[in-house]
Amino acid sequence: MNDDSTKKAVKSGPTFAGLVGAKAARKLKARRNSKNGVWFGLGMMGLIGWSVVVPTLLGAALGLWLDKHHSGRHAWTLALLVAGLTIGCLNAWHWVAKEDKAMREEEEDNDE
Repeated sequence: MNDDSTKKAVKSGPTFAGLVGAKAARKLKARRNSKNGVWFGLGMMGLIGWSVVVPTLLGAALGLWLDKHHSGRHAWTLALLVAGLTIGCLNAWHWVAKEDKAMREEEEDNDE
């Protein structure tokens, strides 16, 4: 093997110290940017939970009202409960995907 080609291959890539330094900087920035740590995370879980619960309860309430005032062959309560649950889950999924995209874009900006 040629020693010169080995040295060039090693020097062309990022150094180990540089990679460790970049990871440490990202972790420190994440700690500074995390508002209240655990409490912030619990609050976000609560926010996602409410974004599912509210449409579900609204669908069930509308279904009960329709069943009471406009009774027919079909029960509206279960159908609108499932529709509200579906809308709530889609809403939560959209919100989480948006936050994940924002975090990835911020990470890419920091890597550059």
